[in-house]
Amino acid sequence: MAASFKAILALSMLISPCLSSAAQSCSSYTFSSNKVFSSCTELPHLGASLYYNHTAPTDTISIAFKAPQTSTGWVAWGLNPAGTKMVGSQAIVAFFHSNGSMVAYPTQLDSYAPSMAPGAPSFPVSDLSTEYVNKEMIIFATLGLVGGGSKFSHVWQEGSTVLNDVPKAHSTTGENIQSLGTIDFQ
Repeated sequence: MAASFKAILALSMLISPCLSSAAQSCSSYTFSSNKVFSSCTELPHLGASLYYNHTAPTDTISIAFKAPQTSTGWVAWGLNPAGTKMVGSQAIVAFFHSNGSMVAYPTQLDSYAPSMAPGAPSFPVSDLSTEYVNKEMIIFATLGLVGGGSKFSHVWQEGSTVLNDVPKAHSTTGENIQSLGTIDFQ
């Protein structure tokens, strides 16, 4: 019995720091722009996190999407107001432009091989900006929520290549095809 207790205690001491650091990484993160978000969630794939403030009277959310990435890749996060997967999502993509500056813009994911060209989403997007800090790309934006709801399907992604200022296809295996879920902004 004492040996079992000691084994459990030792295991919990090994696991505890991992759980503690994972829980702290989202809620204790400080943005270089000093932006503050009331809610955050560690997304289950690609090491990404989503931070947000929901403003009910105006039916808007201010977000920060953060994901690890090299300076040659891209990241994206988006909502799908009518479905549950990538196709139909209205996304915001960010990467380093060939001129060396970071760029972020909305795009529509209308197929499994979207153009990734800038395009107007079905909801308003404002206050769009991006930055690269500690090998992570961060997208900031304010979105008008469609239909007056608070629960949406969302997708997030990362790709390793940008060619001629166009993000190229992401991997179609592993975590890249699992990066979707539901979020309630309440």
